[in-house]
Amino acid sequence: MQQYWLEFITIATVHLLAVASPGPDFAIVVRHSIRFGRRIAIMTSLGIGVAILLHVAYSLLGIGLIIKTTPWLFQLLSYVAAVYLLYIAWGALRSQPAKPGTEDSPSTAVKSISDKRAFVIGFITNGLNPKATLFFLSLFAVAISQQTPIAIKLMYGGYLALATGIWFIGLSLLLSAGKVRDWLQRRGHWFDRLMGLALIALAIKLVWPAG
Repeated sequence: MQQYWLEFITIATVHLLAVASPGPDFAIVVRHSIRFGRRIAIMTSLGIGVAILLHVAYSLLGIGLIIKTTPWLFQLLSYVAAVYLLYIAWGALRSQPAKPGTEDSPSTAVKSISDKRAFVIGFITNGLNPKATLFFLSLFAVAISQQTPIAIKLMYGGYLALATGIWFIGLSLLLSAGKVRDWLQRRGHWFDRLMGLALIALAIKLVWPAG
């Protein structure tokens, strides 16, 4: 079992570095934490965590390898993801200052988006990210031995999904905490627009040829 522990520590370390780096998931959780509050941000985070299982599934099934070795398919996935990010960015850029007397009302914020929609947004944002596709494919191809039993690989996948969900839930709790959110919410439309610009930059990065 020692070899699996060493493998697990490697996977956990690489994953921590990856999940902590800013990307579409980070941007959407920040936006939802500020704009809609704790509950919606947590539901978004849960959607992101569950989407990790999608990446794990196709990595184990070998579908990720097909995507990687089929340039047009990977490019199509990149364009679909970019369009989705631009769609979210457009809504963020159109954000307007809250009307006087409404910025501190949680019920008003929650009504603007349902739990289900928040979950779906989180799931799609992570699930369509081709960078995540390459990350998990590389992780399962390089960091995890082919001799590792499928049951152990499934345990790794479960951990990755759980750790991702916990990370973004923690971020949601931090950003939606009383004074932090109050300060951010008073400038919420500016943060929305900033996240919109960040999402546009991420969308361009997805489809722009590297080097």
